Amino acid sequence: MQLVESGGGLVQAGGSLRLSCAASGRTFRTHAFGWFRQAPGKEREFVAAINWSGDNTNYADSVKGRFTISRDNAENTVYLQMNSLKPEDTAVYYCAAVFGYGMGHEVREYEFWGQGTLVTVSE
Repeated sequence: MQLVESGGGLVQAGGSLRLSCAASGRTFRTHAFGWFRQAPGKEREFVAAINWSGDNTNYADSVKGRFTISRDNAENTVYLQMNSLKPEDTAVYYCAAVFGYGMGHEVREYEFWGQGTLVTVSE
């Protein structure tokens, strides 16, 4: 499966961005998806996950209530709506996929990865 992220950019604190992850090459609806992020000098960390049908999601505590993960199985796309952004949200954001139910929080639990999109939140 190939994953291509888009939607990153520069935004002021308190602003919003919506990231997209376009998937191709495998049956989209049989895969669960996650969003991870990696800030400079830090390890890649879990942000959000969604199961194959879209009726189950979970989030890192640091983004709960501000970020929303969703998927459109007709468009083969996963989204991450990010509101009330903070400077500490600055990172490269990665989309990841795994066959089956998914919902994992660990990098090693995902099979496929995109190249990432940079999100920069200014003060």
